[in-house]
Amino acid sequence: MKQTPMHSNHNPDILRIMPNNLKRVVEVGCSSGALARAYVGINSQCRYTGIEIDPDFAAVAQDYCDEVVCGNIEHLADDEFLKFFPSDCWIFGDTLEHLYDPWKILKRIRPHLAPDAMIIACIPNAQHWSIQANLNSGLFRYQDMGLMDRTHIRWFTRITMIELFESTGYKIIEGFPRVFDEPQRQLVLPSIRTMAQAIGVDPQQAEEDAIPLQWVIKAIPT
Repeated sequence: MKQTPMHSNHNPDILRIMPNNLKRVVEVGCSSGALARAYVGINSQCRYTGIEIDPDFAAVAQDYCDEVVCGNIEHLADDEFLKFFPSDCWIFGDTLEHLYDPWKILKRIRPHLAPDAMIIACIPNAQHWSIQANLNSGLFRYQDMGLMDRTHIRWFTRITMIELFESTGYKIIEGFPRVFDEPQRQLVLPSIRTMAQAIGVDPQQAEEDAIPLQWVIKAIPT
């Protein structure tokens, strides 16, 4: 199946929480290399390695990364995998949800990280109000991109994102929502509160967790 369309713009929220003195960054799913271009513009001393499953995307990213490995991170042999270390930051920008076993990948990285190394991820919110509304109306349809991207394999909410990192040996040191202007949202949120009350969970928390389109997470080894 063809991957999500190549993106030419970087995620500014990921860039903002990347320290400006990183020595080696490994980005899984680097697409066109947009984030590499932006970060190396800030820190030209960084060695930036991209991993990209789509050969067409990888060819474009070559212009901005020091190295691009074209392949599926879940299929890399140990000798190939160990070449990514030492590294002090791994980026998963809307990537973990495309893996069959993101738990295994995070565990595989963990033993090779220094105590001050980090994982930075952006993950779509499966609890988003639009998904709840579409599911309620039976319109759970896959799309070419976005929350319902047909290449998404795993689905996470704020709670299960936390569990993902804590269960694989990490401590989340920073996390925040990405919220965008969605006028229809206000029409749906009251129903989400009502449903939360009906099943005995905190309606305020249910509403808050339905608003972000994505969550950005920074985690370090425990």
